[in-house]
Amino acid sequence: MRQATTTTGGHILSAKRRLGRRLVQLYAGLALYGASSALLVEAGLGLEPWNVLHQGLAELTGLTIGVVSIVVGAAVLLLWIPLRQRPGLGTVSNVFVVGIAMDGTLALLPAVHSLTVRVPLLLAGVVLNGAATGLYIAARFGPGPRDGLMTGLHRRTGRSIRLMRTAVEVAVVVTGFALGGTVGAGTLLYAVSIGPLAQLFLRVFAVAPASDGSTVVAVGQPRSAILRP
Repeated sequence: MRQATTTTGGHILSAKRRLGRRLVQLYAGLALYGASSALLVEAGLGLEPWNVLHQGLAELTGLTIGVVSIVVGAAVLLLWIPLRQRPGLGTVSNVFVVGIAMDGTLALLPAVHSLTVRVPLLLAGVVLNGAATGLYIAARFGPGPRDGLMTGLHRRTGRSIRLMRTAVEVAVVVTGFALGGTVGAGTLLYAVSIGPLAQLFLRVFAVAPASDGSTVVAVGQPRSAILRP
């Protein structure tokens, strides 16, 4: 009886530690994602697709890019309702943390003009973005609002996730560029490198599942949906 009690206590302690690690990964990943996006903005050599739209809307409205990211994230989350998507803690946190971290980092970064500084800044932003993506997805607290939109469209239309990603992201890039968002070499570099980087860091930051297979909250999105929150 005592051994059973000890074993149960050990499982509870292990579950708490696992949950604690997952929470740290979630919020560290989201904060670093916002910081990495700020590096790409400061580099000025091309942004990831959704931030092209965010930057264009920021130019149009006069709001900061981080605030626009929050507003767009919340609007995309509303689109989950007709798609019957279920958000997790990570989904709601994503809406706010990324935008706040982006604006905070931009406020701290000095203005850069030299290409010899902007190119390393771009490279650092892309790699950090891959690490941040691996961190928050591996925490398994639910997909980001934009990824959830694409997986929801996939389920409702029967079209492939790849096609849904491409259609949505081409639309946001074209719209963002028309509004003044930055498209360039960095946009292309991000598109071809973020998938492999995210997969690499997913393996690095993977959290072992509970021994009984139970979970505390909804798990994250399928790996085929990976790119950004």
